[in-house]
Formats: sequence, C-alpha cells, structure tokens
Amino acid sequence: MTGVKIGRSDLELPPLGFGGGPLGGLDPQLTDAMAAAVLDAAWSEGLRHFDTAPWYGNTQSEHRLGRFLREKPRRHFTLTTKVGRIYRRPDRDFAFEASPWHRRWPGGLPFVPQFDYSHDGIMRSYEDSLTRLGLTRVDGLAIHDLDLRHHTTPEAVAAGFAQLEAGGYRALRELKESGEISAIGAGINMPGLIPRFLKRFEIDYFILAMPYTLLDQDAVREELPLCRQHGSSVIIGAPFASGILATGAVAGARYGYRPASQAVLDSVARIERICDAHHVSLAAAALQFPLAHPVVAATIPGAETVDQVRANAASFREVIPAGFWRDLVEEDLLADGVPVPGDDGACGPTG
Repeated sequence: MTGVKIGRSDLELPPLGFGGGPLGGLDPQLTDAMAAAVLDAAWSEGLRHFDTAPWYGNTQSEHRLGRFLREKPRRHFTLTTKVGRIYRRPDRDFAFEASPWHRRWPGGLPFVPQFDYSHDGIMRSYEDSLTRLGLTRVDGLAIHDLDLRHHTTPEAVAAGFAQLEAGGYRALRELKESGEISAIGAGINMPGLIPRFLKRFEIDYFILAMPYTLLDQDAVREELPLCRQHGSSVIIGAPFASGILATGAVAGARYGYRPASQAVLDSVARIERICDAHHVSLAAAALQFPLAHPVVAATIPGAETVDQVRANAASFREVIPAGFWRDLVEEDLLADGVPVPGDDGACGPTG
C-alpha cells in the first residue's frame, strides 16, 4: 500500500493499518498463540502499520505486538504507541481481580496504571514501551485518553493539560527533534478536544476512536476543518464504532463500547437496507467512508481472530458504487457536507 504523509512530519502511513487494542485481552480466551496468528494474518494481508498502547491489556498488547514485530525487518513496518499512563505492580494486599482495570481487560496483565503527562512521566512511558516491545524505536507517540471519559472530571482533564504544558509536551518535542520519533499524536475519544490540543500544541496526527464514523460525523463541523487548517492528519481508530458497524443491528451489538441503544440500532438497520439494495457489505462501507475526508490519512481496525483480519482486508478492497453513497445522503444518514467516496463512479482502495 502506498503511504500518506502524516501532518508536518516525515512519517508516512498506509491507508489501512492494524489497531492493537483487542490484543490487550478484551476476550480473556485470547492466548499468546492466537494473538500471534492474528498478527501473522495481518502481515500476510499486507498490513505494515501497527498501533498499540500501554493501556491495551495493562501492557499486554505491547508485549504481544513486540514479540511478533521483533522478527520482522524494522524498515518494513511502522509502529506507533501512546503515552500518558505509567504502570506499576499492585500492592501485595490489592485485590486486582476486583479492580476496574481487570474488568476492562479480563485477558490483560496484572499491572496498575497511573496517569502521568509530565515530562518525566512521558519519558518513562516511552522507555517502558520500548522495553515491553523489545524494539529500540517507535515511529510515533500519541498523548492518550486526556478526556472526560477516562478522567471523569473537568478538573482532572485540566490537570493533565497543565502537566503537558509544564513539560510533558516538551518531552515529545525533544524526542521528535532528536529523531527518536517521527511524529507526535493525540488519541481522542470524544468531540471537543481537538481545538483544545491545537490551541496549545503542534500535533501531527489525531487518532479518533468514535467521533467520525458512518454513524456519527460530529467532527466534520469544526474539528476536521481545524485539523486541515493546522496541517494535522487524522487516523480513524474505531471505524466500526466499537462493533455495530461490523456486526450490524443484531442482539447484543455494541456502540461506543456499550450496548447499542434502540435509536442506534434503528439507524444501522436503515444503513443495512441501503447496503442490501446495492449489494454492499456494511463493514466495507464503514471502513472506507472516513477515508474520503481529505484530512483522514488512515484507518486502523483491530481484530481478535484471523477471520476478522481477513474480513477487514477484504472490506477495504471491496468496490462500492457511487450510488450507494448518494442514497445515504438522500436518506439523511450522513451529515450535510460530509465528503463521500465514489465521485468517480466507484470506491474501493487498492494496494
């Protein structure tokens, strides 16, 4: 796959990559051998960009991804991870299995996170990630989860930004200017934060993990135009909206990492009817849709099984007729002004 230049950096990424979140152990039955098979399938499908984070499985994802990539020529792939959390072993009397970190990552490792966006915290997070990965460099570092969803109060979010301004961002600049990393990013789960970041810092890329999908285009009004104005790229981190845009409107479908509401189920069912009319798979539409926006450089769906990896690759290659996108617009299933693929008659990335 050809590369797309990321922001004002020297980093180039292919339009389809691999998101390492599921490798952290969302499914407690995912073994190291199964994770290795998933990564081998991704490599066989031609995927060469891999994204991970310490948060995924309380460091589990970095261990698994590093174990695989250490056997590959370093010049043949790009790797990004994230900063903002440091990890320690739990105290002896700490009931880790009853903790929210174990509930979030039942197949993860028994380490306890602490948010730290300070200069020393960023540097420790970076060095710890290299050690877990078993690699001497990564291509990009993203500031992770500085939002209300993870910090719960405006005061806690403000404290994180204060740490970045007092020295955390300087650590990232030092790493970039020294050539240790090529790009600085930020991982965003909620709308409203991109302006806050760009007001304070130069960010090469944002990873959006919900605000711009086939179901929700809130980011198109202010945040994506602001990225374009500042020369920042966008990577879509949850193209399937955490599940429902891959599974469809089925019982138990998840949206935004929670059970989907009836309103969301109804919207997806309407999209599925248009998919059926055009013989288009829902997953292909979800995967390809964000890439039509000029600031969106790539998408990085995750996978827990070999079949999911292969299905993602097939969805990326699927040809989608322009009439499909026109029908979504006419049915008011896309926001006004949202760019869509297929203006030349068909959409279907090749690589």
